[in-house]
Amino acid sequence: MKMNKVKYSLIFFLLLIAGTYLHASETYKISFDEAIRIALGESYTVKYHKKEIDATHYSYLYTKADFKPMLDFNMFTPSWSESLQSISQVDGLPVYNSVGSMQMGGNLSFTYVLPTGGNFAFSSKMYWENYRTTLSQKDNEELERDQVYSRFALSFNQPIFTTNQLKENMKVARLDYQKSTCYFTRVQMDIVYNVAASFYEVYQLAYELKINQDRLENSREAYRITKLKQETGNLPEGELLIAEITVSQNEARVMESEGKLETAKDEFKLLIGLDLVKDIELVAEMEFETFLIDMQQAIDEALANRMEIQENNIDIELQKIEVKRAKREREIKGNISAFYDFTGLSTRDGGSVGQLVNSSFDNMKDRPSNRGIAFTLSYPIADWGRSKNQKKRAEMRLKQQELNLDNTKRVIEREIREIVRSVYEAERRFRINRRNQEVAIESYRISQMRFENGDMTSQELSIEQERLSQVQLAYIESYITYRLSVANLNRKTMFDFENNRSYLLDKEI
Repeated sequence: MKMNKVKYSLIFFLLLIAGTYLHASETYKISFDEAIRIALGESYTVKYHKKEIDATHYSYLYTKADFKPMLDFNMFTPSWSESLQSISQVDGLPVYNSVGSMQMGGNLSFTYVLPTGGNFAFSSKMYWENYRTTLSQKDNEELERDQVYSRFALSFNQPIFTTNQLKENMKVARLDYQKSTCYFTRVQMDIVYNVAASFYEVYQLAYELKINQDRLENSREAYRITKLKQETGNLPEGELLIAEITVSQNEARVMESEGKLETAKDEFKLLIGLDLVKDIELVAEMEFETFLIDMQQAIDEALANRMEIQENNIDIELQKIEVKRAKREREIKGNISAFYDFTGLSTRDGGSVGQLVNSSFDNMKDRPSNRGIAFTLSYPIADWGRSKNQKKRAEMRLKQQELNLDNTKRVIEREIREIVRSVYEAERRFRINRRNQEVAIESYRISQMRFENGDMTSQELSIEQERLSQVQLAYIESYITYRLSVANLNRKTMFDFENNRSYLLDKEI
C-alpha cells in the first residue's frame, strides 16, 4: 500500500465558484452548489475537523523533526547547597563535616541525529564554584576554595540489531495523519449529504407553503363565488358556511407552513454556518437530465475511493508495526557507544575568575583525556511466555483488522447495489408524479369551471383541491427523494455520475 504519497481533497473546493456577498437587508438566494460551498468553508463541523487534521499534521511534523539536529543550552545561576557529610575513618568512628558549594555556570550541547537512528553529540560544561567545608574535629575550622570546572566532550551512540525506532515512529505519525485526512474527507462528504438533506427539506417546505397559499387563494375565490350565488338565491345557506370553514382551515395551514419553514431555515443556516439573521430563499432546478449508472463501475469506484477502506488499510499497517514491536521483545539488541572528552579543574589556590578559568584550561592540557568505547548485547533468555503471548495478541489484532477490511468491502458492495436501485426507482416515481401533477392541475381547472357554472358544490370543489394538493405534495416528495438518492450515491462512491467525474484528487503529502 503506497499511502505515503496519497492525500485526499474534495473537488468541490476547485469546482464551486464564489457566491454573492450576504446583506442582512436583502433576501439571499442560495442554490444547492452555493450552499455546499458555504458549508465546506463556514460550518462548525468543517472548522472543528480542520483543527483536528491540523493537530495530527503538526504531530507528524514534530516526529519528523526528531531527525533534525538539536542545540540545547541551560544555565544555573546560582546553584547553592549545604549539607552534612559523613566521613569514615580507618581507626575510629565516622566524623561529620558540613560541606557547602555555590556554583554559577551552564552547559551547551549539540546533537546530530543519524539516519540510522544513532547520534553524534558535542557538549561543553563550565562553571565557577565556591567550595567550603567545616571540619568538626578541628574546632569547626572552615576551609574555602574558589575553582573553575571546564569540560568539552564528543559522544557517539548507535543501536544495532534492531529496528530504527525513529523511522518507525515517523511512519506511525504519517499513517495517523493520513488516517485523519481520510476521516476529514469522509466528514466533508457527509456534510455535503447533510446539507443536501437540509436544503431540500427547506425547499420542500417552501413548496408546501406555496401549495397551501394557492389552496387558500382558491378557497377564497370559491367563497367569493359562493357568496355571490347565495345572494342571488341559487345556493342554500350551508354552502356558504362550508366555504367559510374551508377558508379558515386553509389560513391555519398557511400559518403552520410558515412556522415550519422558518424553523427549517434556521436549522439550515446553522448547519452551513450562515448568520441566523439573514433572510434566505433556496433555488433549485426541478428539471434534470437522466443519466445512466453502471452498477459495476459504481461498485469499483466505491471500493477504490471509500475512506473506510483506506482507514482500514492504515489500521492494518499500524497493527503490523505493533506486531513487529512485540516480536522485538525476543530479539537480540545491541548498542555501540563511545565518548572522548577533555576536562580541566582549576588548581590555583585563589585568584580572580579569569585566572581560575585559565588555570582550568592549563589543567585540561596537562590532564589525560577521558575516553571510552562500549559494545553491548542483550537477549532475554527466559520470560515465561510474556513476549510470546504479547506477540500472539498483536497477531490476533492484525487478523481482526484484516477481517474488518474484508467485511467493510462486502458491506460497501451491498450498500452500492441498494443505492443504485433506489436512484432508478426514485427517478421513475418522479416521472410518474410529474405526469400526475399535470393531469391533476388540468382536472382542477375543469372542476373550477364546473363550480362556477353551478355543476359542483363548494364541498366537492374542496375535495378536488385536496386531491390536487396531495398530488403536488407527492410530486415534490418524489423529487426530493430522487435528489437525495443521487446525493447518497455520490457520497458512497465518491464519484459524480451526473458529470462523470471523481470527487477525489491524488496529491503528495
